Amino acid sequence: MKRVPVILLVLWCCLPWDGRAQDEIYRMELGSGVGGSFYLGDANSKPFAHLGAMGSVVARYIFNPRMAIKGNLALGRISGDTGNIFFPVDAGSGDVEGGRPGSARFKRNVIDLGAQFEFNFWGYGAGHGYEGFSRVTPYMLIGAGVTLAPKPVKADMGFNIPVGVGVKFKLRPRLNVGLEWSVRFTTTDRLDVSDINGVILQDPYGVKSGGFKNKDCYSFTMLSVTYDMFPKCVNCNNIKYVF
Repeated sequence: MKRVPVILLVLWCCLPWDGRAQDEIYRMELGSGVGGSFYLGDANSKPFAHLGAMGSVVARYIFNPRMAIKGNLALGRISGDTGNIFFPVDAGSGDVEGGRPGSARFKRNVIDLGAQFEFNFWGYGAGHGYEGFSRVTPYMLIGAGVTLAPKPVKADMGFNIPVGVGVKFKLRPRLNVGLEWSVRFTTTDRLDVSDINGVILQDPYGVKSGGFKNKDCYSFTMLSVTYDMFPKCVNCNNIKYVF
């Protein structure tokens, strides 16, 4: 009995596609995604360490089968722990040992609001209206956004530049599944606020930073499901894509 839902899903995906849907293109996609998040900074230097959960609302405006703009509102959980890493509590003391050793760890949420330009390596689509294009394509993205880290210790906000890669698959004519990995490079160095003593790990080694240099960043790995909306008939509008 446990295999019945899986078998039904496979059969549903293999059913012939609706002919009318094949003759249409769509202006937008709307859906959501879930996955994992991690942070890179003074309290963690290993990718995919201290993984937390994340979720996002996703909206995508489709320019053509190769290009789109995606907007997101995401919530992720990040954490870090200096552990065995040497962390000086008095980096500016001038001590020959580099300062007195300390420790720091934290857990907090980050809210991410942004937009990314996506470029599909292959034309993405299905049906007669997309003749010559593929139901699956890898893509890359780059964009801009805002990061908000609420309390408990001290709220912080900064801009971010997301960079990433992914793959999209058209499960049905209007149903899309995507897997995406991106890194958000931020302008703030105050995401890692210690839960132990409230210390903000901002330049803990006395190394000054500016712009995006020596700042905190975080990553999202997301599995998303979106649905095509606002159809536009290719035949009626005489739309052609040339690549």
